[in-house]
Amino acid sequence: MATAQDKLCRPGLALGTYPERKSTRSDRLEKLLQRGVSSLISKWHACNSKQENVISRINRSGEKLESLSSDELKDRVSDLRKKLVYEGLNDELSIATFALVREISSRVLQLRHYDCQLLAGWAMHNGKLAEMQTGEGKTLAATLPAAVAALAGIPVHIITANDYLANRDATLMHPLYKALGLSVGVVGESLDLNARRAAYASDITYTTHKQVCFDYLRDRVERGQSNSQIQLQLDRLQAKKPLDQRLMLRGLCFAIVDEADSVLIDEARTPLLLSRNLSQEQCNRSSYEQALKLAGQLSISNDYEVQLDNRQVRFTPSGLEKLASLVTDHNPVWQSSRRREELVHQALCALHLYIRDRDYVLSDGQIQIVDQNTGRLVPDQSWGKGLHHMIETKERCELSHETQTLARISYQNFFKRYLKLSGMSGTVQEIKNELDKTYGLDVACIAPHRDCIRIAKPEQFFLNRDAALNAVVTSACDEADSGRAVLIGTRSVKASQDIAQLLIDRGVEPSVLNANQDRDEAIVVAQAGESERITVATNMAGRGTDIQLSNVVKRQGGLHVIIAERNDASRIDRQLVGRCARQGEPGSYQRFVSLEDEVAQKGYSARTLRILKASIRRTASTQINRFGCCVLFMAQRRIELRHRRTRQLVEYEDNRLNEIMSFAGAPE
Repeated sequence: MATAQDKLCRPGLALGTYPERKSTRSDRLEKLLQRGVSSLISKWHACNSKQENVISRINRSGEKLESLSSDELKDRVSDLRKKLVYEGLNDELSIATFALVREISSRVLQLRHYDCQLLAGWAMHNGKLAEMQTGEGKTLAATLPAAVAALAGIPVHIITANDYLANRDATLMHPLYKALGLSVGVVGESLDLNARRAAYASDITYTTHKQVCFDYLRDRVERGQSNSQIQLQLDRLQAKKPLDQRLMLRGLCFAIVDEADSVLIDEARTPLLLSRNLSQEQCNRSSYEQALKLAGQLSISNDYEVQLDNRQVRFTPSGLEKLASLVTDHNPVWQSSRRREELVHQALCALHLYIRDRDYVLSDGQIQIVDQNTGRLVPDQSWGKGLHHMIETKERCELSHETQTLARISYQNFFKRYLKLSGMSGTVQEIKNELDKTYGLDVACIAPHRDCIRIAKPEQFFLNRDAALNAVVTSACDEADSGRAVLIGTRSVKASQDIAQLLIDRGVEPSVLNANQDRDEAIVVAQAGESERITVATNMAGRGTDIQLSNVVKRQGGLHVIIAERNDASRIDRQLVGRCARQGEPGSYQRFVSLEDEVAQKGYSARTLRILKASIRRTASTQINRFGCCVLFMAQRRIELRHRRTRQLVEYEDNRLNEIMSFAGAPE
């Protein structure tokens, strides 16, 4: 007999062929969830206080498996699968399955789960978010809860940061899943609809957050008004090809989110929009060109203000009057005050707020947006409200198609629709309260397999950016000369190029990894651990590839990480720091900051920065470094708070639109 917890996640008669958590608390599924979720949480608290007991129970169960032959292990898998389907995910069966997965992994992959990986897997199995230090083996840890759920008949989505990681992890873990009798699918950007549908039909599917979100939105558009299970059954009887065979997903059952802080928090500032292209003729290039020309005729401060701290452009009253006077002889489009102000506002944003090689790059004559958290390109993504076309016009690119929005959802509301949600990351302590409030996720901190011996060198502050970059280059050369490997982390493509050029000017040939060179990522990362190698990279968050150190580098102190400036969130800095001193290896890091860094400009207004600069100049020389570092630290905190408010606004707006659509009788 299946338990209430099992019913939470598995498609079937109780929840239909496309189960998901609804946004309203009054529907039938929410009532089913109440009992199961309460049971799940109480189980976690009982086990959390007895972690050693869980490990010892897994070890005792595993001892009985060591002497079994391969055929006997297969019989054991078959027996556990039947019990999980009919008895549910109780602790006894789950622990036995954990032990079985570990034993098969050690034989098939020659990788045996450490105790820390068992604890992380147990946390995720119980709907928690596991914080594991970088390099502790999150990929292998995820196989434990994924295998238990899949053997019980629950479709599992393992959601990673990018297509490369999804393919890599699925390929590495496939022999283990195959030995367990489980199928594995991978959903990437290049797959067509039929291939996607087949991949989602697998027991375990590896994909990225963007792919699964957009596929879910496509399913919503396909379903239209047919959201109820009764309607789905009627469609099955009436349609030549039943609706549930045209859908790609089998519902939102169980998700394990890798790099959870990046996916659930950093990405959540922007809603996802599913669009379709309209005719090319609807793009009016002349309007964008005229708007850029008018923007060039306005003067900063007098006619408009650029607020880098809020990432906004505001017209002054005199600026609006001047703009109106500039278009008196223009065509009727410009006589509408709302339309002309909107176009010129977007032009000013394109000129002052969106910078080439920081926010986007030019690739094959097209604008490609750069993910500010990872430094990667995000294909097929564009800015809305005409901004993307304005930037294309600014860069003299061919205009892309106009689009029409078909469906939208925020990351917050998408992931909350999973019946069971868990994840893992190296940096979530800073945002655990927000994760709990938004997603109902508790954080379990997992102790590392080996003690960390990372050395932190004092943070260095400079008044101007050039002095800071020169200090970065000098420090990198000194460390490399001692035989160590050096990784320099930057915020933007431009910063990585500037540092690389300074190194070249000193006769050093660095390796560069940014959005322009991301195709060579595997080669660059493979060489980054060599002695005297200096690698310059944009944010390494979510790259998920270990830097293997040579024996010479280990003897000389390991990898040295240099943070060229603070990022918008301290978590991203900590992710970069986590690239060194993994698994008990030696390593060190140091941060260099300046008052001209982007984080300072975004954290403070121009007037405040001038006051701070004057105050720092008057500070005693022995206190300048401490004062300046504190100023940059507070700027980072201000940006984190602003981003949190943005995420709250996105979720609020998404909920408001859902309420409007529900009132109008449209599907959520």
